Parts: sequence; structure tokens; C-alpha cells
Amino acid sequence: MPLEIERKFLLKNDDWREQAEQGTEYVQGYLIGSSQASVRIRIEGDAAFINIKSATLGVRRQEYEYPIPVSDARELLTGLCEQPLIEKTRYLIHAQELCWEIDVFKGDNEGLVVAEVELESEQQVVQRPGWLGEEVSDDPRYYNVSLVKHPYKCW
Repeated sequence: MPLEIERKFLLKNDDWREQAEQGTEYVQGYLIGSSQASVRIRIEGDAAFINIKSATLGVRRQEYEYPIPVSDARELLTGLCEQPLIEKTRYLIHAQELCWEIDVFKGDNEGLVVAEVELESEQQVVQRPGWLGEEVSDDPRYYNVSLVKHPYKCW
């Protein structure tokens, strides 16, 4: 069973930008977000994916992801996904043998910036870079599926 073990953090400052690789534009939407799972469509640069993720709260969730044609993704995003869509730029930072993903949100979620890191186990020790702030892994407001219905601009 594919599992995602991921921790999510807010950022203290913009010092992370000095280490970041060039960003990739993301647009994503949700076909369904239920108490059991979310089904997401994402265009990530020049590629597109359908993703199914368990709705479990916390750092460990089931996750399945499959490539789909970008043209299909565009049709699904505009025709079937809940609105508004999630728009963000993702930056990667490789530090202490980990790959940090920094998401800078746009649109209705402008002003929100979060860092995520995928881990091998829930017990894996994470050396926290100086720019890392409060952990929000257990706060459902920061899940992308929640940001569709409750955008950051309304908090």
C-alpha cells in the first residue's frame, strides 16, 4: 500500500529563498473531498496527474498518483473540479539529506507559504532549518483540499 509520510510547517521568514531551486507552477483542483478520501487533479509544469489520498488527519496517509494527459487535466480542472482552483509555485530545497517543498500560494490563498517534507518513517528525526516555523501537520486548515472551501483570504 503506497503511503505518504509528510510533515508541514509554516515559515518564519524568507531566508529559504537563498537556497531554493527555480519554482514550478502548479494548478490543482479536487473532484471530491470526502471523509474517506480526496481525488485531486494537478498540472505540475508540463505534466499532469490524478491523485487519490486518504482523508486521514496527521503525517501518515495512503496516497496513489497516476499520470494523465495535460489536455484531460485542463478539462477536468475547468469542468468538473470544485472552484476556486489551488494555484501555487513550488520551490525545492535539498538540505540535510531531505527535500523540502516550499509552496507559495496565489489567488484566494495569496499570502500563505508552507514547507512540506516527506519522510521515510513517522519517527524520522528532522533537522529544522532556521527559516522553519510552527508545525501545522495536524491542522486541517492547511490541507490543500480544505483551502478550496476555506481559502486563506477568509481566515
